[in-house]
Amino acid sequence: MLNFLPGPVLFILSLSLLIINTAFWGSLVCLGGLVKILMPVQGARNAVTALMNRFMWAWASCNGGILFLIAKIEWDVQGLDGLDKNGWYLLISNHLSGFDIAAQTYLLRNHIPMLKFFLKKELIYVPIMGLGCWALDMPFMDRTSPAKLKKNPKLKGKDLATTRRACEKFKNMPTSIINYVEGSRFTEDKRQRQDSPYQYLLRPKAGGIAFTLSAMGEQFTNLLDVTLVYPDAPDDILFGVMNGKVNKIIVRVRALPVPQVDANRYFSESEYRVEFQRWLNQLWTEKDQQIHCLLHSQQIQSDSATSTNHTAH
Repeated sequence: MLNFLPGPVLFILSLSLLIINTAFWGSLVCLGGLVKILMPVQGARNAVTALMNRFMWAWASCNGGILFLIAKIEWDVQGLDGLDKNGWYLLISNHLSGFDIAAQTYLLRNHIPMLKFFLKKELIYVPIMGLGCWALDMPFMDRTSPAKLKKNPKLKGKDLATTRRACEKFKNMPTSIINYVEGSRFTEDKRQRQDSPYQYLLRPKAGGIAFTLSAMGEQFTNLLDVTLVYPDAPDDILFGVMNGKVNKIIVRVRALPVPQVDANRYFSESEYRVEFQRWLNQLWTEKDQQIHCLLHSQQIQSDSATSTNHTAH
């Protein structure tokens, strides 16, 4: 609607609205967290958590409204049919920008439960953010480093037990957990430093997803393989969105069977880990090819539109 305004004006407007939106709903979530601490009964805490998830849904919906206001974005989305808001999902996705989370929570908010993230335990002490994430039942993990394991082998398996305890609350409440398996946002510089075999992706890391699957794999309805593409975005995608410079977002969602991971074998047998990594690498090879096809198709459409406009003139 307002994408006719100059980029700097759109940036200030969108930044202001995003801050207000996040501050408002974040404050309500934190308030709910304080109420939740005082609740003596698990059933009452579950009810508060459900309300907090609705607040997160409202935050995601308002983000969509802000996008509609500042930019004219075409959403090219496939793969949402058959998803269930009352299901349990593990999502894996490529990672391109700080905008990815806002885009995915907005797009998926009416199709699956609100997204959860595994967070480092230290983040629980961050003012406002820590309480808000706790109120939303996001699991805080205390990962045991390889150095600690080497010094004290008795700690082996502690992380898995901690994860299982953290995920106990998900058994009675539909949940979606997202894992950006590349571990970092994609840039061409990172791709080259990694010597990544993919054209549009970084190397995927199997440890996090294997850890999650070994802890609660039997609870998931499906593994969702999500592919994000911003075909006309500048290098800084988030900045481009806030300036009204992104006109199209392509999303492909593929529901896959949930792979079974034997925790004992994964953490003790190198061949078993290699096999799981090979499976993930194959998914990433298919994703890389998919992105190439999507971008190539988009380029053909753009060239055709340009040719038509020149002919018309």
